[in-house]
Amino acid sequence: MCSKNEYMKKFLSYVIPLVVVWVILSGCSSLQRVINTSDNELIFNRGLVYYNAKKYAKAILLFEHCEPFLKGTPQEDSVAYYRAHSYFKNFDYQTSASLFDEFRRTYGRSVFIENAEALYAISLYNMCPSPERDQTTTAAAIVAISEFMAHHPNSEQIAHFQEMTKELTWRMEERSFLNAYTYYKILRYDSAIIAFRNALKKYPDSHRREDIMYYIVLSAYKFADNSIASKQADRFMSALDHYYSFVMEYPESKYRAELDRLSETAKRYIEKYKSEQPVDDGNVADAAAIRGVEQ
Repeated sequence: MCSKNEYMKKFLSYVIPLVVVWVILSGCSSLQRVINTSDNELIFNRGLVYYNAKKYAKAILLFEHCEPFLKGTPQEDSVAYYRAHSYFKNFDYQTSASLFDEFRRTYGRSVFIENAEALYAISLYNMCPSPERDQTTTAAAIVAISEFMAHHPNSEQIAHFQEMTKELTWRMEERSFLNAYTYYKILRYDSAIIAFRNALKKYPDSHRREDIMYYIVLSAYKFADNSIASKQADRFMSALDHYYSFVMEYPESKYRAELDRLSETAKRYIEKYKSEQPVDDGNVADAAAIRGVEQ
């Protein structure tokens, strides 16, 4: 025979699931009863009740049901805004971004427009990936934030959005560096030079500026070192040009000692190359004639 405790455990194991199912069905039936009234203002107001109670999934169901029927009414922009905001509160940023984008294009004079534009930008911001991944969404977020600040320059949120812009720009700069660095890692030094220079052109104040200029010198040196003999001298001279630009801007850099050693190697190669070039007979004759005149 079962003990009293075992009996209660067994009893509760059956009862608790039934209670959970009953609560769910009760909630669903309650929603359905509201929808069945076909009173769209009532449905909208009940949606607001769920929204204020932070029951966003239920609010979304009611807002989506009544929204088509409230087109052309004073509640048209309200239901569209609260539907989008419910998705935002429910952490579905992809949907909220799409809905807020549609809202700002449709209801430019709504009392909700400032919040809608802010939440559109924040939705995109919350979707931005790490710098290792594609930054298309990050670029869109930066544009949305810039538009918000241009449209609402006196907003209390300006300082917050400025910080968001700095963070997202940092990600874009980092991504630009990583794209170029990928070429360097796979030994495509000529492509790395182009990519690093493009990164500097696009983000001249990049937090990676010193690193980028360092890898330009390094890529140029390795490109020259791995070139065929007939092209090495010109490419080592190009590497030296990049080196001089680097040391002029970062004379105390942590990379200075390494790049100094590479520059000396490049200089020795160029000097050796020049010494091995055949002397032009015409130039020799000209030089002799000049010396004769001087005597």
